[in-house]
Amino acid sequence: MQAPHFGPDPSSTGIDPKVVGLLCYVGCFITGILFLAIEKKSAFVKFHAMQSVIVFVTVFVLNIVLGFIPFIGWFLGLLLAPLAFILWIVCMLLALQGKWFKLPIIGDYAEQQASKF
Repeated sequence: MQAPHFGPDPSSTGIDPKVVGLLCYVGCFITGILFLAIEKKSAFVKFHAMQSVIVFVTVFVLNIVLGFIPFIGWFLGLLLAPLAFILWIVCMLLALQGKWFKLPIIGDYAEQQASKF
C-alpha cells in the first residue's frame, strides 16, 4: 500500500501550480514579485514566489557589495555567479517537481512571509 500523494494546491492563475512555481524563479525576483501580487489561493506558489524574491535580492545585494571590495571581493563575486546560477536551476526544477524545497534560513523566513499574503 502506497502513501497518498498530495500535490500543490491549485493556483488562482489557472495555470498548473508546478509551472507557476517554476515561473516564480525564471525572472529572478521580478517574476517572484509579480506572482506574489497576482496569486490569491496557492500557498505553494506564494512560498516559491517569496523564496525567489528573498534569494535573488540577497544574491544581487551581495554581488554589489562584493564588487566594492578590491581583489578578494571581486574573486568572491566571480565564485558567487556560478553558484547562484546552479541555485537558480535547482530551485526551478524542484518547484516544477512540486516540492516545497526550503533553502536554509531563507526558506523558513519565506514561508512565514508568504503566509501573510
